[in-house]
Amino acid sequence: MGIMPCHSNCDCQSHSARFQSDLSYTVPYLSAKSPLSSFPHLTNPPEIKQCFHHPLSLPHHSKRTTIPMYPPSPFLGNSYTWASSDREIRSWDCNPLTSQLDQDIINNNKVAVGKGAVKSLVVLADKLFSAHQDHKIRVWKINNQEHDHQQKYTRLATLPTLGDRAFKLLMPKNHVQIRRHKTSTWVHHVDTVSALALTTDGTLLYSVSWDRTIKIWRTSDFKCLESITNAHDDAINAVALSDDGHVYTGSADKKIKVWRKNNGEKKHSLVSTLEKHKSGINALALSTGRFCIVLRCM
Repeated sequence: MGIMPCHSNCDCQSHSARFQSDLSYTVPYLSAKSPLSSFPHLTNPPEIKQCFHHPLSLPHHSKRTTIPMYPPSPFLGNSYTWASSDREIRSWDCNPLTSQLDQDIINNNKVAVGKGAVKSLVVLADKLFSAHQDHKIRVWKINNQEHDHQQKYTRLATLPTLGDRAFKLLMPKNHVQIRRHKTSTWVHHVDTVSALALTTDGTLLYSVSWDRTIKIWRTSDFKCLESITNAHDDAINAVALSDDGHVYTGSADKKIKVWRKNNGEKKHSLVSTLEKHKSGINALALSTGRFCIVLRCM
C-alpha cells in the first residue's frame, strides 16, 4: 500500500497548466484489453460520501505540504514529520502540549533543510527519503534521541549518488537526450521529483517526476536500477504500489497507468491504462480493502 501526499494548495503542475485541487472518489475504468476483475485492488469500491480533514494547525510553514509517514517507523516514535515548499522538514510530537517547554519545542522542531521545495516523504526504518523540486532525492538519517529536543537529521546521500553519476557518465549508451542539444544520464531526474513510494519489503524505492519518468532505486546502496522514460504524455504527479507487485502512476495527462515487472524480466512493462478522468491526476492511494482513491485536479 502506498500513501501519497495531499497538497493543500495543489502545487502539482503539468507543463501546460496549473490546476485547483478537488478531492473526489473515482472508480477507474480499464481498457477493453484488461477486465476490471484482473486488478483485485480496484474492485468492490465502498461508498464514500465525504472527506475529513485533520484540524491540526501547525506553525512556521507558510506553504505547508502535509505528508504523513509510510510505513510507520519506530525511529520516529509518536510523532508526525511534515515538509513544505520552504524546503524545511519538521517533526511534531503527537502528544498534547503540557508546558511552555513543549511550545518552545514546536517552535524549534526543524530537523532537515533541503535545497528545493519538498514534494514527498517516505520512511524506511531509520532513513527518511525526501523528494525535491530541484530534481533530487535526499536520504536522511533519523536521530532518535529522546533527550535532545533540538535534534537534526543527518543527510546520508543525494540521489543519484556521485558514484552512480560518475559511472554512468563514462559510457555514452547511458546518455539520453532531454531536449534539443542537451543530454543527461538516465539515472538523473531532470525536473521536479513529485512523489515517492516504497515496496512492502523496503528493498526498492520508486520515484516519479514531472520529467515523465519512473525510476527504481535500491535502498541498500541507493543505486538506480531502472528508468522508464516517457512513461506518460505529461508530468507524473503520483505513484502507488500494491502488495501484488503492480505499480500505479497518475499524471497530468489525465491517465492512470499500471505497470508490472514479471518474474524473469529485467524491466517493467505497461499492463493497462485507466483513462476516464477529465483532468490531471494529483495523487493516488491503494487500500488493503480492494479499492482505489484518486485525488484529481480540476
